Amino acid sequence: MKFMNNRKTYNLSDICRFVTNRTCNIENYISTENMLSNKGGITSPSNIPSGPAIAYQLGDVLISNIRPYFQKIWQANCDGACSADVLCIRANEKADCKYLYYLLSQQKFFDYVMSGAKGCKMPRGDKSQIMQWQISLPPLAEQKRIADILSAIDDKIELNRRINANLEQQAQALYKSWFVDFEFPNEEGKPYKSSGGKMQESELGLIPKGWNIDKLGNKVVIKRGGSPRPIQDFLALKGLRWLKISDATAEPSPYIYKIKEFIKEEGLSKTVFLNKGELVLSNSATPGLPKLLGLDTCIHDGWLYFPKSDFSKEYLFELFLFEREKILSQANGSVFSNLKTDILKALTIIVPQENVLNRFQNIIGQIFRSIQQKQEEIISLTTLRDTLLPKLMSGEIKV
Repeated sequence: MKFMNNRKTYNLSDICRFVTNRTCNIENYISTENMLSNKGGITSPSNIPSGPAIAYQLGDVLISNIRPYFQKIWQANCDGACSADVLCIRANEKADCKYLYYLLSQQKFFDYVMSGAKGCKMPRGDKSQIMQWQISLPPLAEQKRIADILSAIDDKIELNRRINANLEQQAQALYKSWFVDFEFPNEEGKPYKSSGGKMQESELGLIPKGWNIDKLGNKVVIKRGGSPRPIQDFLALKGLRWLKISDATAEPSPYIYKIKEFIKEEGLSKTVFLNKGELVLSNSATPGLPKLLGLDTCIHDGWLYFPKSDFSKEYLFELFLFEREKILSQANGSVFSNLKTDILKALTIIVPQENVLNRFQNIIGQIFRSIQQKQEEIISLTTLRDTLLPKLMSGEIKV
């Protein structure tokens, strides 16, 4: 153990341990699948095992040990159970549990884990090597002060995420109310259908009088992105942004603001360049996933885009969300790995009257602008936190 001013140098094993005890009470289950990349927290699990799992408790630090470079890390805000592929780390009396979370949230920790990871396609961290990581630890009182500063930023980030999740739910509920249940406000401000609004028969059932049925391809121009080949020859450290499906799934937001890869400008003639604000829809890997671009970018042939539309981007976004299962059910094969353009063009849709669409846009547009504003705040706060983090951890900034 070495001393650095008022700090002491330890191995990680001196201040925490891996939790290995198991439980059959599988509540608040965490696996690598429902942990979000880039310190994004967690989502609800899609599958819950029937057998025992590792028991975590409030304050424990959970880290996905598969592909550590995804930086999936979460501090437990409750007791629960987690997969064996998730490292459950518990602080001892030397370390504040919140400080330990931030210590392990650093880029240099994940770089260290990857330096000893085993496996090529699915690298896993080496538990023994992880616990040999050397750290400099300030006294507990200073640890708590540092954790409080970083927690205040994270609390604001989390608040913004909750606000955005609520806004997204409002947008989906509004779409369903107006265009599925037909309860948009009539001229008197009352719900149309339940207030006796006139309905007419259609191939999709009863719809409001004056509305129509059509194919999506007759109302929206649908195009596919493109890829220069072989793509490895065009990837670059800088240049034109190159949108991957993983960029879209990394952040649970309608807007994409982080795009990791670039291609050389020579590849522009073989791909499609889109300005920020455009709507895209994935047709491979996770088909039917709509996203709005927060950045200018090129898109490959795993994306669809819409250069001309009778509908607003926000309306189309909600339409695709609502119709996603229906779209996928019409694809060929038991596993939907590709969404053909013709499938989307042939989608039968309800076409509302223009005045209803305009009124909807006045509301939905404001909701999406609020979501975008909160998302941009999240990005700014995340940048601030990640800038402060290594400086506070190293003692470069005193508190």
